[in-house]
Amino acid sequence: MLAGCVLCGHRCGVDRSDGKLGRCHCGAAAKVATAVLHTGEEPSLGPRAGTIFFSNCNLDCVYCQNWRISRSGKGEEASADELAAMMLKLRDDGAANIALVSPTPWVPQIIESLAVAAGRGLGLPVVCNTGGYESAEALRLLDGVVDVYLPDMRYSWGAAAERFSGAADYPKINRSAVLEMYHQVGDVVFNERGQALRGLIVRLLVLPNGLAGIHNTLRWIAENLSTSTWFSLMAQYAPAHRAAEFPELARPVSDAEYKDLIDFADGMGFENFYTQSPESRDVLRPDFDADRPFGGRP
Repeated sequence: MLAGCVLCGHRCGVDRSDGKLGRCHCGAAAKVATAVLHTGEEPSLGPRAGTIFFSNCNLDCVYCQNWRISRSGKGEEASADELAAMMLKLRDDGAANIALVSPTPWVPQIIESLAVAAGRGLGLPVVCNTGGYESAEALRLLDGVVDVYLPDMRYSWGAAAERFSGAADYPKINRSAVLEMYHQVGDVVFNERGQALRGLIVRLLVLPNGLAGIHNTLRWIAENLSTSTWFSLMAQYAPAHRAAEFPELARPVSDAEYKDLIDFADGMGFENFYTQSPESRDVLRPDFDADRPFGGRP
């Protein structure tokens, strides 16, 4: 796969196995920014998610709150054994799952590491927290490996996806990816403590001025998945990275914008979704220049 990389929608075809960097700035060795216990945004994945934040990203979101690792490449290379050791340490520290953040460029390396960790008794659900811009080839590799998919559905329109994330075909690729994820894992299954063991949870980051097209995305989910599909309606957007360069992104989401989407989801008959308070934009903002990006939490 790395010899002619087509792991994401860009399908850049770069030979990463030969030391070249793909469009995502990723090479042959996995690169990890940090591995921490994290409360997470979705209650069913916490309160102690064993979260591994990977460096770099296959999307170029101008408002990325994780830009220090997604754009600057902050992090250290990790072998399969080293990455497996991180997973096992998180388990030993009390993690409820292994949550992989921005894993798309690193799918082959992750599978290699999970094989090592599983051989050493990992025994935890694997959560794949993605930007939702995965290729069919990448998702086929993950079939039977990932327990919980946690993809973004960032845009309904190609113009916004191109302007803000550099991926004009994002809606098409994203919807195809989400359908495949749902085919693999289905609806969410919980244990007796309300923790997700398996299934699909969609993330919808609310952008100001309706730029994400979430009304349209919710219609698509209702028509192509079901109104029982779990999703997370995220109010935590705050201008970050280069957002100030784009007037339409240069403010937080208003209470009225967020309430409108809650009312819309209720009106469509959606049964299962998480909401956030406006304070989440401060509470959930990481500082990847610090040893503990999320402060004292959890």
